[in-house]
Amino acid sequence: MNPALPQPFDVKLMNFTATVIFAAAGVVLLAAALWWLVRNPAFSIGAITVQGDVTHTNAVTLRANVAPHLAGNFFTVSLQETRDAFQAVPWVREAVVRREFPNRLRVTLREHQAVAFWGEDSEMKLVDSFGEVFEANPGDVEQDNLPRLKGPEGQSLQVLQMYEALRPLFDPLDLSIERIALSAHGSWTAELDSGARIELGRGSQQEVLERTRRFVQTLTQVTARYNRHADSLVSADLRHGDGYAVRLRGVTTGAEAPPKK
Repeated sequence: MNPALPQPFDVKLMNFTATVIFAAAGVVLLAAALWWLVRNPAFSIGAITVQGDVTHTNAVTLRANVAPHLAGNFFTVSLQETRDAFQAVPWVREAVVRREFPNRLRVTLREHQAVAFWGEDSEMKLVDSFGEVFEANPGDVEQDNLPRLKGPEGQSLQVLQMYEALRPLFDPLDLSIERIALSAHGSWTAELDSGARIELGRGSQQEVLERTRRFVQTLTQVTARYNRHADSLVSADLRHGDGYAVRLRGVTTGAEAPPKK
């Protein structure tokens, strides 16, 4: 058998040129197909289906906040930008966006579950069950007895956890915490529904809980000495190492000054 003869240079050149032409033609056809998909009105976003938690949202609010951020059609619309637009709506904590062929988007929403107010009374901020701060109209909150938490920026989860740990300690006294605050220096303060203010002091959560537990367990004994109940408490200071100081409504501990002669 004779060995195959090498192809002439001009044949190689023709084959290479044909390959390039076919490849270029394929690229052009692909680009034309993509252009057709982008421009074809059949793939314009025709509907957005919203499901999940929609207690505090409605169609008007969603359209007003999301529509300006939708650009492109079914194939080109950015799911990330659409997701961000939904999550910018008040009360929306998380949005999952999926395409549904040929021209629909399906969005599943999860709302914040408000468990407390955050910051000053004038601020329109809330804390959800994950300790995240979000802005919304407090008038949309169904519960009218939410506590108010306060603390440095980024410490909302820590403040919420302290509140949840302290709250059951006051149940035996038939009292509840209405406010709890963490100062910039790490000191805790609580206000009860009776109006009493309690200085809880500094330290870890466990240390604060131990001081508060001792206080709650002995308060009724202290108030009974003065024929008072726990709801007569005006203030308490738990920052003392060997005990605590209290002020009771209607009880004066200072001695009267002698009359002038």
